[in-house]
Order: sequence, then C-alpha cells, then structure tokens
Amino acid sequence: MEIPPQANRPSEQPASAPAIAGAEQQRIAFGQHLRKLRQDRGLTLTECAQLTGLAISTLSKAERGLMALTYDRLSQIATGLQIDLNALFLPEGESFVPGSVAVARRGEFQLQETPNYSYEILFSEMWGKAMTPMTGLVRARSRMDFKGLIRHDGQEFVFVISGQLVLYCEGREPIALGPGESAYFDSSMGHVYTTAGEEDARILVVCFGQNLPELR
Repeated sequence: MEIPPQANRPSEQPASAPAIAGAEQQRIAFGQHLRKLRQDRGLTLTECAQLTGLAISTLSKAERGLMALTYDRLSQIATGLQIDLNALFLPEGESFVPGSVAVARRGEFQLQETPNYSYEILFSEMWGKAMTPMTGLVRARSRMDFKGLIRHDGQEFVFVISGQLVLYCEGREPIALGPGESAYFDSSMGHVYTTAGEEDARILVVCFGQNLPELR
C-alpha cells in the first residue's frame, strides 16, 4: 500500500514567506476540521475541554487557526474524543492490514508547526497504528522557551539526523545528542527537546504505546 502525495509539502530549506503562508493555511484547515469533529459529537467547547483536559482558550485558538498543537495536546484530544490521533487531520483513513507494506515518499507527511517544533507526521492516512512516526525540526534554543514539560502516555524514540539536540527529562541531567545518536525513554516523564547551537536540529521521533482506538 503506497501513500498518495499530500498537499502543502514544505521543503527542508529555511522558512520563506510561501512556507509560512502554507503553515498558516494548515492551521486554519486543521482548526476547521477540529471544530467539525467536536460539533459532529454535539459537544460545546466547555464539554470538549472537560473531556480532553485542555483549556477552553486552547481549543478555541486551535479551532480558529490561531495556534498549532503540540503532540501531547493532540494526544489528549484524541483520547478524550475516543478517536485515532490521525482522525484529527483527515476525515477518514484505513487500518494497517497485517502482511501489508506502507511507503511514505520524501515530503509526504502531515505538518504541524509550533513555535518550538515542526512536526512532520508520517502515515497519517493509516489509522490504528501501534506507533506514531514523525520527522521534524527542533527550533527551541533553551529550556526556558517552554512554559512547561511535555508528557504523554507510552514510550518515545528519538534519532538525531542533523544538528545538535539536547533532551531534557524530568528529574535528570540534560542529555546531549549529535547526528547518528539516539535516545529511548518513558514519555510519561516530562520532557522537551532543544538545540545545542544556532542551527535547528532535524530528528526522527517514534511514539509508541498509546491506547488509541481502531479505525472509526
């Protein structure tokens, strides 16, 4: 099974005006889809906030395309609404069938741009996966760039493709990783990634072990 190309593929070059415009369009499209998911379930923003544990203001900004959500918040929404995480991007998908092979060509991903990270979520058409693989960029230069640590159920693997990465895990000393180096950790611990220099770090991340529902 080969994944078809998706629209709005950013390049790996520094952000340009068209790339920024593309990210804004993706935020707006994501927000419209999120609002429809909520309304289709007959939920108010207040009820959705209660189910997901997110602030009403956060959900409202996301629905209006004013902010992109980090992976942990995407996970909270998926768990709260009892949907596959990838249903937050596409109205329908297909389950991974045992014995099949899926291929993502260069530049085929679902983009989520946040101030500190650029998430390139792979295989978004495939629902009910045991893992969530992503590539992306780390833009944060300091631990202080984050309001708080990120945490979500499961385990996480990170591999540094280029640049210098620093992994902060709750209660531990920072871990420096260079190209070709990796880490595997309990993602229920608070954690964040930053760079160790002026260059963005490009990484591969695989999140595993979330109890998400099958295709629906």
